[in-house]
Amino acid sequence: MALPMTTTLTAGLDRGTRLFWRHTGRRVDVDGAHRWLRAPTSEGSRVADGWLAGAGAAYGGTVRAERAAAGLLADMAELDGPGFRAADLLPQVRDFYEHTAAWRMEVWTQWSAPFAPAGAAVSRLFGRRVQQLSIPTRPLDVAHGMDSAITVIADTADRQLAAAWVRRLRSTGEFVYSGCYSARTLPGAERPSVHVAFPLESGNVQVFLRPRVTPAGGLLLESPGGAFGQDGAYVLVHEGGTYAARAPIRETFHVYLDGEGTLRTDHRLALWSATAVRLHYKLLAPA
Repeated sequence: MALPMTTTLTAGLDRGTRLFWRHTGRRVDVDGAHRWLRAPTSEGSRVADGWLAGAGAAYGGTVRAERAAAGLLADMAELDGPGFRAADLLPQVRDFYEHTAAWRMEVWTQWSAPFAPAGAAVSRLFGRRVQQLSIPTRPLDVAHGMDSAITVIADTADRQLAAAWVRRLRSTGEFVYSGCYSARTLPGAERPSVHVAFPLESGNVQVFLRPRVTPAGGLLLESPGGAFGQDGAYVLVHEGGTYAARAPIRETFHVYLDGEGTLRTDHRLALWSATAVRLHYKLLAPA
C-alpha cells in the first residue's frame, strides 16, 4: 500500500503550483480594474465546503442557508443580451438552472486514453486530497450518481447574487466539485457570461462560459480560447500579490432533451484542442 504524502511535501507541491501560475500570469487588482476576477478562495489546503462561510464577501452579499429548490441562477434572463434569449430555451432546461437543487443526477465519465494516466495522477496528488476538482477517473466511481446542494449568496433584500453548488459522490461522500455560480459581464462584453469559480487554497480556478440557445431549445455553454479578459478559463493565485493567468482549458456543455424527453448534458473538457475527458449527465426532474 502506498504511504500518504507528508504535510510538508504536499504544502511544497501546492505552493510550487501557485508559484508556477504567478510566473506565467500577470498581476491583477481584484478590488479595482480586474474586479471581474473577484471570487472566493479557500484558507486551507483541504477545500471541500469549508470556503462557504466566507464566500459572501466576494459578491458583496451574505451566505444564506441551503435551499431545497434553489438554482445556479435565480433567473436565466440574467444572461439575456445580443445573441441570447432565455425565453427561447426549453422549459426543462431553464427549470434545471433555476431550480438545480431539486434535480437528481446520474453521471458517466470517460477519459481519453492519452490523458487517463495524467488524470489519475492529478486526482491522487490534488483532487482527492484537497477535495476539489476531483474528476472521477473510473466509470464505477460515479455508478451511484452524485448528490448536490445549493447554498445561496444574497444581498440585503434577499436577491440572489451567486449560488454555491457542492457535488459529492453518493457512493463515498467524497467531494467532486464545489463552486460558485453567477452571471458576470466581462470587460467590453455586450452581455453576461456564466461565471464559475472553484476555490482553492490561496486562489481559485475560474471559468467564463458563453451561453447560446441551440435550434432545438437546448443550451450550449462554451469556454473558448482567447485573450485575457475574454471568455475562457483562468487560474488566480494569492502568492506575494495577486496574479491571474489564462489556462489552456476548454469546456463545452450541451444541455438538451433526448428523444424520450429526458434532460441530458454532454460535457467535454479539453486541453487546448485535445479532448481529455467527457462526462454525461442524466438529469432527473423532481417528482
